Amino acid sequence: MPQWGVSIPATTLLRFWTMLAHYHGQIWNAAEPARSLGISESSTRRYVDLLTDVFMIRQLQPWHANLKKRQVKAPKIYFRDMGLLHQLLGIRSEKELLGHPKCGASWEGYVIEETLKVVEPDEAYFWATHNGAEIDLVLVKNGRMFGVECKRVDAPRLTPSMRSALEDLKLEHIAVVYPGTRRYPLTERVEAVPLTQLASGNAEPLLFSS
Repeated sequence: MPQWGVSIPATTLLRFWTMLAHYHGQIWNAAEPARSLGISESSTRRYVDLLTDVFMIRQLQPWHANLKKRQVKAPKIYFRDMGLLHQLLGIRSEKELLGHPKCGASWEGYVIEETLKVVEPDEAYFWATHNGAEIDLVLVKNGRMFGVECKRVDAPRLTPSMRSALEDLKLEHIAVVYPGTRRYPLTERVEAVPLTQLASGNAEPLLFSS
């Protein structure tokens, strides 16, 4: 990074990066890390932008629908490499990961990265309202909109958030990616899709109902 003209001390950037690991999968708020490091909010935003530019961090921007509901307008932060995330969180084994509070967020980040790699959407966002409705990914592909939910559970179920996303965003289809082996419908336009189908490099199960 110094070769690119970045003058941030390495120790400061490492402290910031470690703090950022605890924001993985959450709405980004520059104020708290700024207070902890004793720097300005503009500096923390610059640090995030820097780590985004070098493909270490993904800032997933919010989708704004024309609704009466109050919608989240700040980006979500994700590490693009789950191994680095686990290292910074002090997770050293699968057993430690499964018992860690960030286990679900780790799964979410991994699924998001794999989904974007396979689908190659024209645009990608998340959507959330202040009353709790949200969808992990809103994908725009060839003028069509689809949703993706990341659930680290054995048997995903339809949630009120999924219903809200279908109705409010007019999504064509929602794929609920989970670590199981069976693909099955949750309702019309919503399907549970195993991660293995995504790992095969086939985007069709995510974008179209069977």
